[in-house]
Amino acid sequence: MNLFDYTYCGNYNRQIQNLSRIVPEKWSFGSTEDNGILKGYLEHTFQRVYEEGKILETDNYAIFNTGLFNRYYQPVYVYFIPNLVPDRQRWFLEGFYTEYNLLKAGIVDLPERAEYVQNPAELVFDIGLDIVPQYEHIFEEAENSQRLPETIRNSVMKVQLFDGALRQTKRMLEADYRTAIPQYYNHGIQFLIPVCLQDPAKADLALACVKTEDGNKYLGRTCLTLKMAYHNARLLAKIHSSWLCP
Repeated sequence: MNLFDYTYCGNYNRQIQNLSRIVPEKWSFGSTEDNGILKGYLEHTFQRVYEEGKILETDNYAIFNTGLFNRYYQPVYVYFIPNLVPDRQRWFLEGFYTEYNLLKAGIVDLPERAEYVQNPAELVFDIGLDIVPQYEHIFEEAENSQRLPETIRNSVMKVQLFDGALRQTKRMLEADYRTAIPQYYNHGIQFLIPVCLQDPAKADLALACVKTEDGNKYLGRTCLTLKMAYHNARLLAKIHSSWLCP
């Protein structure tokens, strides 16, 4: 179930703009003001709470927890009312409200936020483990190959350049394990680590890593663009990183 099958959103851009004012954060990439990050966050969060059965529905309204907080760290909820247009989605997106607003209106049974991990230890990268990249996927699969900088993609030394970038990444992880940023993907936790191929101070890509079944190594399965990585990582928490930012 996706958000737009569940509810009619009316002027969706205006609704998202209202939410961005309630939850002050940089929600657009670069100099754009499309709130693309926030849209992706809300739509994926809806899918997760729907999957978990955490949408509260009554005859008169439906609510789910966005997992976001206003500037005073009060939870923010999405509030739906019945859609009066026949043969359309059951609900209409009425607005976004804080816990205070809903309690004041007499709504005391509020749903929990989406849950992605049960053990917080899953969110900590083990810097003692080796990282083994899946080069066949990174270099030979067309869509993934196009994510590489052109100079690297066309170089006969791309494996050596990538290996060198990974050695630097490992030193960055040793200096600060928080360099590895967790993301939720395919019902599990992966880690995003920077790959600096052209400038040692600037990441070109994020390598998505997952532990092997025996827990002794990380597999670097695929490279993501920084935009893709930010979208995925933002689902779990607000990102405070020098290398992954909007």
